[in-house]
Amino acid sequence: MESEGVLLPLIHEHPMMPWNDLRRGDCCGRYVSQSDGYYCKLCDFFVHKKCGDDIPDFMDHPSHPGHTLQPRSDPGNFCNLCGLMILNLYYRCEMCDFDVDPYCAKYPPPDFIDNFERHPHKLTLDKERMEFSIDCSGECKKPNDGFSYECDECYESFHVDCVWHPTEVLNYSPEVNHPYHSLHPLKLLTGEPPEYSDGKCRLCGEMVERNFYHCSSCNFTLDLPCVLNPPQKSLVDPKVHDHQLTLLPRLDSFTCNACGLKGDRSPYACFDCGFMIHQDCLDLPRVININRHDHRVSRTSVLGDAAMNSVCGVCRKKVDWTCGGFSCKRCPGYVVHSKCATRDDVWNGEELEEVHEEEEDTEPYVVIDDNTIQHFSHKEHYLRRIHGNGVLYEEKKRCSACTHPIGLHSFYGCIDCDFYLHQKCAECPKTKRHVLHNDRLTLVTNEELADFLCKGCDLKYNGFMYKHGDIELDVLCGSISEPFVHPSHPHHPLYYMPTEDREICNGCNRKELRVLRCIEIDCVFVLDFKCATLPQVVKHRVDDHPLSLCYGEEEEASGKYWCDICERETNPKEWFYTCKDQRASLHTKCVLGDLARFMPRSVVKFQNRSFEVVLNKSVTRPFCSKCKSRCIYPIILKLLGISETSFCSFECAVLFYWFGEK
Repeated sequence: MESEGVLLPLIHEHPMMPWNDLRRGDCCGRYVSQSDGYYCKLCDFFVHKKCGDDIPDFMDHPSHPGHTLQPRSDPGNFCNLCGLMILNLYYRCEMCDFDVDPYCAKYPPPDFIDNFERHPHKLTLDKERMEFSIDCSGECKKPNDGFSYECDECYESFHVDCVWHPTEVLNYSPEVNHPYHSLHPLKLLTGEPPEYSDGKCRLCGEMVERNFYHCSSCNFTLDLPCVLNPPQKSLVDPKVHDHQLTLLPRLDSFTCNACGLKGDRSPYACFDCGFMIHQDCLDLPRVININRHDHRVSRTSVLGDAAMNSVCGVCRKKVDWTCGGFSCKRCPGYVVHSKCATRDDVWNGEELEEVHEEEEDTEPYVVIDDNTIQHFSHKEHYLRRIHGNGVLYEEKKRCSACTHPIGLHSFYGCIDCDFYLHQKCAECPKTKRHVLHNDRLTLVTNEELADFLCKGCDLKYNGFMYKHGDIELDVLCGSISEPFVHPSHPHHPLYYMPTEDREICNGCNRKELRVLRCIEIDCVFVLDFKCATLPQVVKHRVDDHPLSLCYGEEEEASGKYWCDICERETNPKEWFYTCKDQRASLHTKCVLGDLARFMPRSVVKFQNRSFEVVLNKSVTRPFCSKCKSRCIYPIILKLLGISETSFCSFECAVLFYWFGEK
């Protein structure tokens, strides 16, 4: 239980449990033989016992005379004595932004060393972080990512750790007898691993660092964490497997029964039934929420023949039904690979096995009769449904949720006031899960917020939004769920498959990071969230009829395309809006502008100034105060109280108040 943990209020807000597994993390950047510590599962926060016990309220340190240092535990800074990244715990002077990690606080490196056994000259500590890395001249030969000791006579450079070894610290033994390699002793090596080695630890598979232990006769390598704190030889855990599991410290290809993926070394195996599991799969959670599914999913040791023809709900690849994974008890056939379900961009890290599941109230309205509802965003009055006839299109009547004009489709209108919701927007649930965030999002009305930036499409917006913490999605992006079917690609559904590379959107021909993708073989189709949520039909003063979204021309026709709004050339391969007779090809930006997701007559603030969102409907279009051109977009900004100061776009308003009129 959390309440039984150890309280370390100076460095962490949650109770922490005693922990003796160094592989969970590190706190001071040094592996030590005394690896016992404290661990917070909620935050994945670890401190050594010797670093966490008896932490003073403040510290007077000789490297920073005159000011006291106080303990902190937010990572990301660099130690001002050794230059290395601070992992967790450190000491800080708020007045000077001076930070020291626990190791340097106890063993500060001296400014000069003149008795280094591997170098004949005096070495000086250089406390400047280089823009480019220089390889260490010591035995490790690796690039330096912190401060260094420099020789002024021969210009050699050394890691601080390769030169400075406090006498109080127990040095690593040059040779150890290890329980997982009883044939020969392991010898301490420094630097690059032998060329015949794969450079990885035999037990955990991690790449070895500067110091490691090795047996050249058997090509057996262990990193320091596995030498100082080896994994258990055997274990019994009913949540993992019914029988005892034994670690096999060998290189051997196997298939993990928990996740279905291949392994190449040191699994835990059951000698009774042949069950094998990766070491890191031992800690797989039992019950979790993932952002691709509305219900909880539970881990099972065998998915079973019910999942024989199923695909993973995250990566959309076929699952091995003979292995373990996650499945939904409410939705037969919904399964997820173990590794996919526990990805950082899918799961929020919370184990729910012993957490009571409460029913969420997601219904956005109460039905009064067949055509009347009471919506949670407008409880004071009833809303009545009006059926669209495909002709009605009123620019001034806007949906309060998505801010787009009402018309062409069915919508709800307030009986007593000027409040409207598209039927589709009125049906948006009050809470939901979304592929762009790991926690449940809550629908928030525009009465409770100002303008914000949508994480999905990167557009400014002031309608309803889905929100959790700092994550905000407009209702259009927030309503996207998998499988997503778009009229531009009707034969195959689209899925969110995050990658580190930007991909070219088929709609706008721009490279974007967050995209929806077709997963069919030989079908390269990608949409960003902005293009995926473009309105299919819009009304614009350039034509008496509604304009339809055209998905580009497969083959470029002879002649050039011109936009009737900006009078510039258009790219026929990019999406555009066209009129009834299809004689026009209008840029989507020209038709909509970058203020299309703002509610007219609302007020937005920027740089401590207030702007009114105005429909550009006057006979004479105003000049933009920044770009000096006529405002061509349907919605513009006017400085509140000063009608002569207008901006054709939010971009122009930003540039004007950042850089002035020029």
